This record gives sequence, C-alpha cells and structure tokens, in this order.
Amino acid sequence: MSPATHLGTCTLVGAGPGDPELLTIKALKAIQAATVLLVDDLVSDAIVAHASPTARIVYVGKRGGCTSTPQAFIEKLMLMAVSEGENVVRLKGGDPFIFGRGGEEVEHLRAAGVAVTVINGITAGLAGLTSLGAPLTHREHAHGVVFVTGHAKPGDAGTNWRQLAATAREARLTLVIYMGVSGAAHIGQELLTGLPADTPVAIIQHASLPHQRHAITTLGQLHATIEREGLASPSVIVVGDVVRGVASVSQPAPDQASATRRTG
Repeated sequence: MSPATHLGTCTLVGAGPGDPELLTIKALKAIQAATVLLVDDLVSDAIVAHASPTARIVYVGKRGGCTSTPQAFIEKLMLMAVSEGENVVRLKGGDPFIFGRGGEEVEHLRAAGVAVTVINGITAGLAGLTSLGAPLTHREHAHGVVFVTGHAKPGDAGTNWRQLAATAREARLTLVIYMGVSGAAHIGQELLTGLPADTPVAIIQHASLPHQRHAITTLGQLHATIEREGLASPSVIVVGDVVRGVASVSQPAPDQASATRRTG
C-alpha cells in the first residue's frame, strides 16, 4: 500500500499498570477518540470503559504461558484498520516501549508506510514499588535501575543473570524483573552468584489494581516465597537495597509511635 491510501491513523497507547487514574491525559484523549481499539490482555476493564460507545473493541490477548494472539496477526489487523480509514489505538498494558513489543509494531507499520504516534504509560515496575512507598533509585542505596525480562523469546539464551548480578552489586543498581515468576528459581540461583542472599526483594502482583498482592523477602528466599504466597503472573520482581524502604514506610515515625503508645 502506498502512503496515500492510509486514510486512518495509528497510535500506540500505554495504558499504565491498570489503575485508570494513572492514565495520562494524552492517553485518555486517544482512547476516547479511537474508532478501533486493539486491546492487550493486561489492560483493565476500567480503562477500556473510557472508549467511545461506538468504537470497535478487539481483544488481542498476549500473556506468557497462555494462548496468545500471534504478533503477526495483530500487526495485520492494525494495517487493515488503518487502510479502512479508522482511528486505530493499540492499547497496551504499562508502556508500549518497555517489554510491550511496541518497537516491533512501530517498525512493521513504518515499513508499510504508516506513520505511528506513541503515547507513554507508567510501567508496572515503577508503579508496583511506588505503591509500597519505596523508590527505584535512592542516593544512598541505588545509583540506577535496570528493567530486564525474565522470559526470553524461543531460541534466545536470555539474560546473563550472573553477569547482571555482578554489575548490579558493583554499580549499586536496582533490578526490576518482568515476566520472571515462572523462572524465579533459576533467576534467583544465578543472581546469588553475585549478590548476597540477604538482598531485599519485593514481588508485586497486579500492580496498582484493587486486588494487588505483594511479598517482601530476600534473594535467598525468592522462589520459596513465591511458592508459599501463591504469587503468579502478572508480577514484577524488584531486587535491591531500595526495597528496605518498604519496611521503613510501614513503621510509624517516632512521634507517631509515642503518640500511639500514649493513646493506646
């Protein structure tokens, strides 16, 4: 197809971690203006509810370990809708460019002559730890943060966890692991080659949603904690000293503690 035949528009929209109040204003406007929405599995119903009543909503679920809509088919649907003159929104959980395969979709659309707009969303790795009152970076505890996937594509050796652990310890980095629950036993074992067993870890499931669950543990107890608490996908795993901030937030300040004792 030539660019002249592309009567519609295409926007990749980050829906954020799930809480509709965490949508950006720009994302909300794009959702409301869409005539066709291709919606990922992890986008909450409360966010889809912002779509126009006349919009056509197509669910193209993609979740690790489950039957997923083939990526090539999703890209074909996007191109077809644009060529039909639709205002297409590809609605993705989190941010389209952080483990959302947004880069692949943009490349495919641009190769077909379609201009694409991308609207960022809050990624679950940030929202999850923030919901517990702790940061990803801290001048005293973490000089940087690494977002990494725990689920490599078929045929890919995946992340070199041993090398990453050594780098994280030397550079004082927070590790945020997406799609890592199913491989947590292996990931934890490999990270222990470079990080202490008492390194704090948070596992957050369904970040920002009313049914969010989390557990605070150590790297040495990562897999055992996931098994014991029954945590599953979608979850993010945060590894690093910043997680100690969760415990400090949950404890009352000295003035509050004394007030509690006086009035209790």
